[in-house]
Amino acid sequence: MTATGTALFDISEADSKLWNGGWTEAPESLDVIEPATGDSLGRVGAGGTAEVLGAATDAAQAQREWAATDPSERAEILRRAADILQEHHEEAETWLVREAGAVRARAEFEVNLLAIGELREAAELHHSQDFHFEVPDPRGIKSVARRVPVGVVGVIAPWNFPMVLSTRSVAPALALGNAVVLKADPNTPVTSGLFLARVLSDAGLPAGVLHVVPGGTEAGQAICEAPEIAMVSFTGSTAVGRIVGETAGRNLKRVALELGGNNAFIVLDDAEVDGASSSGAWGSFLHQGQICMAAGRHIVHEKVADAYLAALAERASHLPVGDPYKDHVAIGPLINPSQVDRVHGLVSEASAAGAKVLAGGKPDSPYYPPTVLGGVTTQMRVWREEIFGPVAPVLVVANDDEAVAAANDTEYGLSSGIYTSSPEHGRAVAERLHTGIVHIGDQTVDDDPRMPFGGTGASGNGARFGGPSNVEEFTFWQWLTERDEPAKYPF
Repeated sequence: MTATGTALFDISEADSKLWNGGWTEAPESLDVIEPATGDSLGRVGAGGTAEVLGAATDAAQAQREWAATDPSERAEILRRAADILQEHHEEAETWLVREAGAVRARAEFEVNLLAIGELREAAELHHSQDFHFEVPDPRGIKSVARRVPVGVVGVIAPWNFPMVLSTRSVAPALALGNAVVLKADPNTPVTSGLFLARVLSDAGLPAGVLHVVPGGTEAGQAICEAPEIAMVSFTGSTAVGRIVGETAGRNLKRVALELGGNNAFIVLDDAEVDGASSSGAWGSFLHQGQICMAAGRHIVHEKVADAYLAALAERASHLPVGDPYKDHVAIGPLINPSQVDRVHGLVSEASAAGAKVLAGGKPDSPYYPPTVLGGVTTQMRVWREEIFGPVAPVLVVANDDEAVAAANDTEYGLSSGIYTSSPEHGRAVAERLHTGIVHIGDQTVDDDPRMPFGGTGASGNGARFGGPSNVEEFTFWQWLTERDEPAKYPF
């Protein structure tokens, strides 16, 4: 809320409704569930194939006028949106705490540095030098290549960092003249879509340019198949991403896939253990490990391994766990009970296979305590699969070569962190890693709206978001020639 106590988003207005520039009746509704308590925070509308297809048709009509709007005017709307979100940041943060299970500090980071940053960065895209170039033509023809909007962009948003992971596609797409149909995740329909829609509407975004349809698999399928949708931007699991890529490809759509990760945090032999364990704990336990960039594999040199395991377990055992809306905690709930069961299954299976639980390991649904596993082998599922929970499996290696081999032994390729006292040492290791992001002297989790973000392999199809990548992603090249005198040919 603002200082006057006026809320920007009133969930009672969204009861059984979708967003198309204003509230419209939905055929279905869904409860907005607070993960920490299981209570309903209200109801919103939900849609399927018919609603997505209708939204896509309306968006295609609105997009033509929006694309013709001066880029500076589009930018000003996004700047106002950033200002509005800044004004209502506490309200947005509270929704992230209650709907997404975020601890307050993480919610503040997502809103103030990331979501607002994405809006402001998108507002500056019209200054890019990458929109236009002209080449000389010996025939005296004006020959120009220019960037134009792809048209209607379908965005499928996730639940884990819902506000920023929807904004980072929606904001640049709008800035570059596209219309958007956004499928908000049913676990977080407010923070992955409806709150942003109210922000943009209050900032002056014309009706019909942004549609928000909370929904599940049917709505996602329709996003990939709607004829008017030219591009699909998906953030979510690798398993679903493969389906999205296949369906969008079959319908000849451009597709941006930001998928899962099983990221390596490498602790070299010259690492200072206290700092390394702090970084490792942050990388694995932030937001209960429900981050695609989370440190899912700790690869530690044998010289510092015992000290590192002891320090990491000590940190994990002292992190407070509980309801982030009611208490000052470091670890909140997992998104739903089934995820608690999945995480515990991976930990239990590893323990039965010989891994040693040094901290945590005992669920109290909807919570899972920060867990440290020693004695892990590369064949355990807890090592090979993306956990999406607050678990730190630790593998001990003898040298840099073993560390690099272990880090690269995965189908994923999103992020990596190298903890060392020597940047030169870190760079030598970084050159050998097959990931889209590498942090030297740090852990695996970071984001910057100005920089390209994305992974390789099962983590997605490239650096699709941030900085100059936004221009590449949400526009296409059009070659335009112009003659003073119309052409004539011999036949």
